[in-house]
Amino acid sequence: MGEDRTIEGHLPPDMCPSLPDFGQNHCQTGALEAKLEGVASDDWSELVGHLSRTTSLSPHTAGRVVEEVVAYFREPAEGFVRRRHRELQEAGVPNAEIFGRIATELAARPVAAPRLSERQIRRLVYG
Repeated sequence: MGEDRTIEGHLPPDMCPSLPDFGQNHCQTGALEAKLEGVASDDWSELVGHLSRTTSLSPHTAGRVVEEVVAYFREPAEGFVRRRHRELQEAGVPNAEIFGRIATELAARPVAAPRLSERQIRRLVYG
């Protein structure tokens, strides 16, 4: 991607995630950047280009993968705790096991969440 193909407020066509079910285009500049805000990088097109060159992903798909991965890891600790608690409860895991498991998962997340004790996790779940 050596050249800048961004045109007046839009991402390059090969980096434009589309919404084919609705026929919409999601190519406003800032869409990718807004999702990736807060993650250390100056130029996401370089990462997208790298993924495209080193995998079988098209630049378009690589851009969508980068968006999804960053959005996944931007989930706040509170949201992660509540979501994982709900998922584990639905899987039949008892609360006595859930809180320790969530604390371990939080500590292992690539984008660091604050360290929470089991008590803090219970408070996030139950208020």
